[in-house]
Amino acid sequence: MKVLITGGAGFIGSACAKKLMDRGDKVVLIDNFNDYYDPSLKEARIKKFLKGYKPKLYRGDIRDEKLIEKIFKKERIDKVIHLAAMAGVRYSLTNPKLYFDVNVMGSLNLLEAAVKYKIKNFVFASSSSVYGNNKKVPFSESDPVDTPISPYAASKKTDELIAHTYHHIYGLNVTALRFFTVYGPWGRPDMALFLFTDAIMKNQPINVFNRGKMSRNFTYIDDIVSGTLTVLDKCKGYGVMNIGGDKEETLMRYIEVLEKNLGKVAKKNLMPMQPGDVPKTVADIRKLRKLGWKPTTRIEQGIKNFVEWYREYYGVNNL
Repeated sequence: MKVLITGGAGFIGSACAKKLMDRGDKVVLIDNFNDYYDPSLKEARIKKFLKGYKPKLYRGDIRDEKLIEKIFKKERIDKVIHLAAMAGVRYSLTNPKLYFDVNVMGSLNLLEAAVKYKIKNFVFASSSSVYGNNKKVPFSESDPVDTPISPYAASKKTDELIAHTYHHIYGLNVTALRFFTVYGPWGRPDMALFLFTDAIMKNQPINVFNRGKMSRNFTYIDDIVSGTLTVLDKCKGYGVMNIGGDKEETLMRYIEVLEKNLGKVAKKNLMPMQPGDVPKTVADIRKLRKLGWKPTTRIEQGIKNFVEWYREYYGVNNL
């Protein structure tokens, strides 16, 4: 099987690529290596994390219709994992046009190509952000998601609607995965675990929003990869699925486990809730479990793995 992964130099993209190649599949990557966060980390994922592997890499943008056409025509893609996007809630508040341009128009380019070249299965990244301020927890795929509270969330909900249209009209097998707070080695520097670790190691205070009264289904990268590949292999028709850890953890507990692994106590700035953020995201994962998937990594092990990677990657210790 040959799989195209968009956002292939990203956190989830590179991890999916490695797992696919480990099992013998061929992988084609596209990434524009933008500067939303330090592009050197994206380069390192390709050169170090994927060292010894040989994915085909295209450096380009999913909004480039000619490039997308070239890739699909030349590479004879079987399936697609579409992860490329402008990520993060906060940046979308000040750059909404960019988010809709990349996340919606870029996705539309890929769906058009998927139909034209008869792709067998198209799996793409949605987000737990689409649930907005839903009061009912855990969040279920059947819950209404018509009231997003950030441009990022609205762009992901739009992707789900467009994908359904392409399934309805063209019969494309397409699944939206609503990711819940992904973390782990090689993770994104704008995510809480990375920000906290960086600050604590530098003896700087960390910003704890909503005064710490937050909870999440933190989801380890290996569980995200196994779930994504399960859907890639098994899903037909159109579907929306939550993919998240099976245990709700408080933000303060998350920080406590990190402090233990770093051997340092964080200086905490207790802050109010940020615009666009939500106090609780908890996933109902029964739908994905029915495909035989289950998350297996607790935060105690996942955070330990991240800290070990961070120390090695940056060459730092507790001093």
